[in-house]
This record gives sequence, structure tokens and C-alpha cells, in this order.
Amino acid sequence: MKQRIITILLALAATCGAATVAHAQHVFGVKGGWGASTARFYPKQEMRMMWGGYTGGVTWRHYSVQPFVGAVGADVEFMKRGYSYYPYFSSEDPATKALRYTRHINSVLVPIVWQPHFYLANFRLRVYVDLAVTFAYNISSTYINELQNASGTYHFKLVRDNRWNYGLAGGGGVAYLAGRNEFSVGARYYFGYGDIVRNTNRYSGNATDGPENPFATTPRRSPIDNIYITLGYGVRVGKADEFASFERMRANRVRRAEKRRAEAERKAAKAAAEAASPKRAALQTAKGK
Repeated sequence: MKQRIITILLALAATCGAATVAHAQHVFGVKGGWGASTARFYPKQEMRMMWGGYTGGVTWRHYSVQPFVGAVGADVEFMKRGYSYYPYFSSEDPATKALRYTRHINSVLVPIVWQPHFYLANFRLRVYVDLAVTFAYNISSTYINELQNASGTYHFKLVRDNRWNYGLAGGGGVAYLAGRNEFSVGARYYFGYGDIVRNTNRYSGNATDGPENPFATTPRRSPIDNIYITLGYGVRVGKADEFASFERMRANRVRRAEKRRAEAERKAAKAAAEAASPKRAALQTAKGK
């Protein structure tokens, strides 16, 4: 099922990429944001959303000026994420209940993005939906183990830890277009599929681990989810005729509006003429009698 979803999204992105060849534009930019992350362990463990994560990186978009076709592109972003684990959350002792194991993970993510969009405010606003396939590499990690009063660098082990991850992402946002400049605000939820630690078939216990690993046995599943709100700035680059296509779209919209207005005026004039005709007046008089 996962492979099927990823295949569909990649096919959609390729289709949209082919559609943007004519009168398309490139947008190169930067973005940064703040948010939260958590992990989905199975068997289920007591987790809480960990706020204070941040992300930042560079973006590239290749989008058509045609409405609803959208954009395709990619991001390269650094992301600080992680999870908080509360093994004694059901305890009646408040001090014991609050004890947690927290792990921070520094990752590089590469989302492959498709953005269906439409324009508002005379093509000054671009409202879009974000759909992406994501790939990640975990660079480094730290931990705080309040259960054993320890903290430090989390040392990756090949037999225990996965440095590579993948997943899907979705969200949306709005961009303001000012000449070649594009200012945007958006939100994106990253839904992980790859596990942060290997399952019990690969790594059965932590007999040789220190306080960096509080789990007696590693979980069967351990993907990480993230949600971030970001601000971005981009610069549109391209030939002059590609930007002139916006003007053609504005002119087409004006012509359509004038055509609708002329049609409405014609119908109103026709109705007024029919109402004023002697034949219609006589029929109305006859109906009144």
C-alpha cells in the first residue's frame, strides 16, 4: 500500500511537470519555520508532542501560470525533530509521572513536492496545496534520560539505528507575488514511514546499551511525525515572455468579465423591450380582465 501511494504521487508530479513546460517559471527561495514532532511506536508507548523543533532550507519550484495545474519542485531542509517518551505516565506519583526520555534528532530532508494551486486578487495571491514524498538522513542526535539522570550524544549503531527514513507530507499555504518576488506562509505535516530504530528482528535488546536507549527491546515500528509552520521568500526567474503570460491571463479574465457583463446587459435590454411592446401590454391587459 505504501509503495502504491508513493508511486501515485510520483506519477502525478511527473504529469504536472510535463504540463508546466509551456510558459512555466522557476522559483528559487529560502524558508524557515518552527513546529513540533513525535514518534509512533508499536507496541504503543506513552508519547507526547515535543515542541520547539525548527527547520530551514532552500526551495525550488517549477510552476505553470495556468490555474489548477500547479507546481512541482523539491526542498533541501535541515530539520531538528525528535520525541518524548514517558514510561511512568500512569503513575500516581507526580514526580515519577513527569520523568521522561527525550531524544533530539538533526536530519536533512528532501521533499519532492507537487503543489496544485489557483490565483486570487488579480494574480497577486497564489493559494496552494502541498503534497510530497520525503526522504531523510539523520545526521546526529542527542538524548536526555531523566530516568537515569543522564544525557549526552546519541551514538548511532548500525545494527540498531536507521539513518535513512522516508515518508509522505501534506499541507498548504498562500504566496504573495510582487513582481519577481514571492513571499509565502505555509504549514506542512510530515508523516513518517521509516523507523528511527530497527525492529526486534534486527535488534532484540539493549543489554550492551547505556542510558541512551531506555527500551528493553526495540519496538516493531518507530516512525517520526512532524508538523511545521514556515515563512518563505523566493525569486522568480525566467524569460520576459513567461512573465508576460500573467498579463495575458489577466487580459483573458477581463475579456471574459466584459463578455458576461455585455450578455447580462443584452438580456436586460431584451426583457425591457418586450415589456414595453404594445402586443405584450395588450396581453397583460387581457390577462388582468
